[in-house]
Amino acid sequence: MDAARGTIPADRIFTNASIFNPFTCTWDTGTLAVKNGIVLGIGDYTGTEVCDCSGKYIVPGLIDAHVHIESSLLTPAEYARLVVRHGTTTVIADPHEIANVAGATGIEYMLKARAHAAIDIRYMLPSCVPATPADVGGAVLDADDLRRFTGRPGVLGLGEMMNVPGVLAADPGIAEKISLMPIRDGHAPGLAGRDLNAYLLAGLQSDHECTTRAEAEEKLKKGMYIFIRDGSTEQNIEALIPVVTPATVSRCSFATDDCHADLLMEEGHIDRCIKKAIACGLAPELAIRMATLSAAERFGLADRGALVPGRRADLCIIDDPDRFEIQRVFRNGIEITPLPYSPQQPFPPTIRCPIPAPDAFRISGTGPARVIGLVPGQIVTESLRYDCSADEIPDRERDILKVAVCNRYRPAPLGLGLVHGFGFRDGAIAGSVSHDAHNIIAVGTSDALIHRAIESVIRAQGGMAAVLENEEMLLPLDCAGLMSTLPYQEVVDRLHALREVTKKMGGIENPFMYLSFLALTVIPALRVTDRGVFEGVAFRDVPLFIE
Repeated sequence: MDAARGTIPADRIFTNASIFNPFTCTWDTGTLAVKNGIVLGIGDYTGTEVCDCSGKYIVPGLIDAHVHIESSLLTPAEYARLVVRHGTTTVIADPHEIANVAGATGIEYMLKARAHAAIDIRYMLPSCVPATPADVGGAVLDADDLRRFTGRPGVLGLGEMMNVPGVLAADPGIAEKISLMPIRDGHAPGLAGRDLNAYLLAGLQSDHECTTRAEAEEKLKKGMYIFIRDGSTEQNIEALIPVVTPATVSRCSFATDDCHADLLMEEGHIDRCIKKAIACGLAPELAIRMATLSAAERFGLADRGALVPGRRADLCIIDDPDRFEIQRVFRNGIEITPLPYSPQQPFPPTIRCPIPAPDAFRISGTGPARVIGLVPGQIVTESLRYDCSADEIPDRERDILKVAVCNRYRPAPLGLGLVHGFGFRDGAIAGSVSHDAHNIIAVGTSDALIHRAIESVIRAQGGMAAVLENEEMLLPLDCAGLMSTLPYQEVVDRLHALREVTKKMGGIENPFMYLSFLALTVIPALRVTDRGVFEGVAFRDVPLFIE
């Protein structure tokens, strides 16, 4: 109080800067003062330390409204060490990837990691472990399992509720989970009309799955918070940014959801989202508001999101609002300097399946077949129909390849399907990142190459493998088969090496990210699981060949 009144000096003052005010979306001038990590205000202050900003701009620390840290392929400490360079000081993370693999043990691991992170990681409890009752991975978490985490430091609310059919059917177990916490994230791709009304009536509040302007506008009008997503495959900013106006910006935030480490290192995090939004015509002030105060208010974080008296001194110095290049980052008023890598302990082994037999990849049948159609830049798929013969797969002319799913938790037959859109002329890829059960999934141009790729992943206790006839590359994911304990630069180098191999295969960019979503049954329209082909609209297993 004395420092705010100016009777004693502040710890640090920031001078010669324009300071963003997200409440008014304007820029203030003056001296910004900080004491004990808290903003005192803007005014005529003196301080023990002076940071001369030389005419630059100051914005609050950036906030990611929805992310799965595991999808970066990095442990939480390495993820934080990377994204803080891009101005991120807070992320709202849903650890449902590791929870699907290891249950409560996985959640405990992620909570413990908060203490060693360069940023503030807040968690939403995973509401769908498994994503659906049929998609059991390594754990099942009911409301009682989640209840013991409520009230724990770092836990904000209930994570994305993906089981839309269960919500609409008023499943008592889902209703019990929704009642656990007042802040509840939704997940409702394409949901509209009366079904959307019922979903909201059940208590869900936000959505990060909008892909069209009309969908986002309906959800905004019905009171939802919209997280506009830009990940490695899900890139929705261009389509959705027109819904952001001065009237709606308080309900809109940015989310990265699923981003590999190479994208984060080379193109940025929430700063990347801001740049894309500005390039799409959004005023810089509205974009910055989305990345700061809008996200903070959505999650009830009244201690951040703005540089006003009483809030945390989490801030970034940028060169210019239009270019939005991060130059310096402060957390609690202390500058974040380059942090050293700290070795991480690997997670207990989670892959318990045998290596499949070479003949386990055979399919039989002829006639019209269900084929998964990739959609570039999206995780939704198309439900395609092709006349096929099993002995003519792969069909390179029509780009129809075999995809296999191996249950990582127990011995079981492979689930097999067909996919269009990878465009491989040769080779195979496999990975133990396969939302949300995280079984081992592979696609390729021959059974032998698919077999080799899966074998490589199993022997490594998790990873991403790319194989050609005379070449093989592996990124080991020794932490639950989801994250690597390597430094982020080494992970990025391995991703580059994988990319060089997949380039030789031909086809789509970021094939591993597309592959990782092919088994996610809560996203329409056609999927493949360890049971076989799954129809996402009818929400049931279906045969590969249409009878």
